[in-house]
Amino acid sequence: MLRLIVLGSAAGGGFPQWNSAGPGCLRARAGDPAARPRTQCSLAASADGRRWVLLNAAPELTAQIAATPALHPHPAPGQVRHSPIAAAVLTGAEVDTVAGLLSLRERHPFALYAAPQALAVLAANPIFRALDPGLVPRRPLAVGETELEDAAGESLGLTVEAFSVPGKIPLFLEEGADPGHEEEGSTIGLSIRAGDAPPAFFIPGCAAMTPALCERLRGAALVLFDGTLWRDDEMQRTGAGVKTGARMGHMSVDGPGGVIAAFRDLGVRRRVLVHLNNTNPLLLADSPERALAGAAGWEVAEDGMELFVQPTPPAVRAGPA
Repeated sequence: MLRLIVLGSAAGGGFPQWNSAGPGCLRARAGDPAARPRTQCSLAASADGRRWVLLNAAPELTAQIAATPALHPHPAPGQVRHSPIAAAVLTGAEVDTVAGLLSLRERHPFALYAAPQALAVLAANPIFRALDPGLVPRRPLAVGETELEDAAGESLGLTVEAFSVPGKIPLFLEEGADPGHEEEGSTIGLSIRAGDAPPAFFIPGCAAMTPALCERLRGAALVLFDGTLWRDDEMQRTGAGVKTGARMGHMSVDGPGGVIAAFRDLGVRRRVLVHLNNTNPLLLADSPERALAGAAGWEVAEDGMELFVQPTPPAVRAGPA
């Protein structure tokens, strides 16, 4: 069985964002129960409930660990330090994807997996040398499936497959690049599987739904998908910024080319929106947009949410008459 815990469900900046006075952030800051705070997007995955793999490392990672008992130390007698975190897998090299790695520098061994492009970004920034490569081996995700192992090479019972999705290079690398620049492999999605259970898909950033991605997701048991903005011009309409969702590398949830429309005929059994921007009305439990998404079969992720993917039961054959 695959067990997933949503450590953080918001986009970059979290909810409420530290410098936002937008209506949703004001409600969250005031303690409105319909505007629950959220940290930046990250998951934890496990096949056995003992050893865990991080899917992205948000800046608030230490707070996320503190809020998640499954990730607390469980030391053996006489052992001073311990963590059940055995590996981390990155979907890119954005700040809100990698910054939390620096909070894991206290000489704890774990394996770090990412696409070669993301590993190159980490290698080019000397601050990430705080993660001793002797304790934290960096392993490129291969084409096809990768069996995840801890730093010592012991299997974690999880298999991931990384696949490229439409997106863009990290914002801090955009200098001199065309605004529409997209580099193959800069943005990836993950399928993650435990044993005989069907895979779950984690795609926190996606600029467009392609025919290949449709076929990959068709009939999936669980998909956690990019829900950054409700509409493409949301940042402009709310006065929060000048960029469209497409410019930032994200599909909108609503609209003819949006997430809801793209998934309508894919037969995905459970659909969860993650990576929600602080301007997104889906963050408000009493909003009309939340009701529309729910009516279309979508859930909105919350921090601490747990999800399970069970093995598919064998088909029952009818006996002879």
